[in-house]
Amino acid sequence: MKIIDEMLNLALLSADQHQQISAWMAHADTPEDILKMPAPLWRAVERASEIMGIDDDLMRPPSLDADDMVCL
Repeated sequence: MKIIDEMLNLALLSADQHQQISAWMAHADTPEDILKMPAPLWRAVERASEIMGIDDDLMRPPSLDADDMVCL
C-alpha cells in the first residue's frame, strides 16, 4: 500500500484510481485475487511503476558494500 500511496503523492495515480486500487487490495484475500483487478487499474499501476523505475530496482543486484549490511 505504501507504493500505491507514493504513486498518488507523485501524481502518477488520480485520487479515484488510488481509492479503487486500495479498496481492491484491501478486499483481496490472496495474491491471485489481486491479479483479478480490472485491466484499467492494472494499466494505471503499470504506468506508474514504469515511471518510478520499480522494475529496474527489483532487477538490480543487491549492493554487497553497504555499510550497514548485517550478514548472518
